[in-house]
Amino acid sequence: MSEQKYLNLNNGLQMPILGYGTWMASEEEITVAVSDALKVGYRHIDTAPVYLNEKAIGNVLSKWLSSGKIKRSELFITTKLPPPGADRPDLVEFMLRKSLADLQLDYVDLYLIHTPFTVVVDEKGEFKRYEDGTIIVDPSTDHVALWKEMEGLVAKGLTKSIGISNFTVKQIERIRQSCNIQPAVLQIEYHIYLQQPQLIDYCKSANIAVTAYSPLGSKGVGSLNKMAGVERELPDLLEVPEVKAIAQNHNKSEAQVLLRWIVQKGISVIPKSTNTKRMRENKDIFDFKLSAAEIEQLNNLDANLRIVNFSFFKGVEKHPEFPF
Repeated sequence: MSEQKYLNLNNGLQMPILGYGTWMASEEEITVAVSDALKVGYRHIDTAPVYLNEKAIGNVLSKWLSSGKIKRSELFITTKLPPPGADRPDLVEFMLRKSLADLQLDYVDLYLIHTPFTVVVDEKGEFKRYEDGTIIVDPSTDHVALWKEMEGLVAKGLTKSIGISNFTVKQIERIRQSCNIQPAVLQIEYHIYLQQPQLIDYCKSANIAVTAYSPLGSKGVGSLNKMAGVERELPDLLEVPEVKAIAQNHNKSEAQVLLRWIVQKGISVIPKSTNTKRMRENKDIFDFKLSAAEIEQLNNLDANLRIVNFSFFKGVEKHPEFPF
């Protein structure tokens, strides 16, 4: 079966439609997991400074590149401008250079503004909080000024492409009205229970590729919520009866069906697993196709239910650019 394994970006470059996500994995876990992911055949790796594992990923990439087992041109590495950097355009280049040093790379393939809102940090880089534990936000975020700095990173060869994450149509449109380089990618939470059709349609019309994070849901959010004292029941997407039935029909796993449904729509996915067997399964989604009826069945499950709503970062919802 001839299959779309790359998305064409609006700057003429390509991004693998399937990537490997690294959120909520410790340095120890990620050292083994990224090496395993590369062995399995993943070439698109997604990370961010707030995941606290860029140094570990950098060590793995350095070993693979220096051994000659892989060429830099075969990799597609994404990282992100962290929320503390989003209020200071003068920090944008500094933040990317720090990530490049940690990743032991000369450039990344894609650099995203991680969130449209900004938080204040102390001298150690920790989020500053009020006495009641809520995070202090900086309301002065200027997306247009920020984007000008992002464009400068491309000119300096520090990143091949630039984009945004967790932005709304209104926020993206503000950037697009004044930019020289159009955003290449929008990364958002996307799965059967959160399909955001208007946002997806907008991105298609604007020629912005979409990457789905938490495509299988995100069980790890439950532990973050618990630590933040947030009581919230989260769904298990792998237990949805329609998904189970379709998986049985194709002799595939529930995760494979959920991922296949997304890539068949021309959206890239970055599932995370530290289990090698599941990594292989998550990658093995190009030898079957969901029928139009099955796609429609899964489309009908949309509940506008956001799992990663940042409720574990109490206080960020007070920022004027908070997107949810």
